Amino acid sequence: MDVAVVGTTIPIILGLGILVVIVYIRKFNNMERMAIIEKGLSPDLFKKDRSPSDSSLRSALLLVGSGIGLLFGYWLDRAFDMEVVGYFSMLFIFGGVGLLLAYLIEEKKQRKNS
Repeated sequence: MDVAVVGTTIPIILGLGILVVIVYIRKFNNMERMAIIEKGLSPDLFKKDRSPSDSSLRSALLLVGSGIGLLFGYWLDRAFDMEVVGYFSMLFIFGGVGLLLAYLIEEKKQRKNS
């Protein structure tokens, strides 16, 4: 098989796979809620009490952490000739630190509101 054919079919297959997974997740969530309504319970059990600012805070801190991780990965590549290992390790470490920081801020905000 030619490299160009493989290079074009992989993104198409991945895109279709992601689309199918999203459709099935939405379908099963809807079926679950309909079963709850049929039993006479309130479907409000699945509603999350998150405000939109929580998700934007989480996304912002994840991106900031990832950016710092890429910067440190570049530094590791230049200083110690680590190549790809430095980029991926620092990206995951600092992205995780960003998510941890977002979690701690959200918990502090939730305790303050309670």
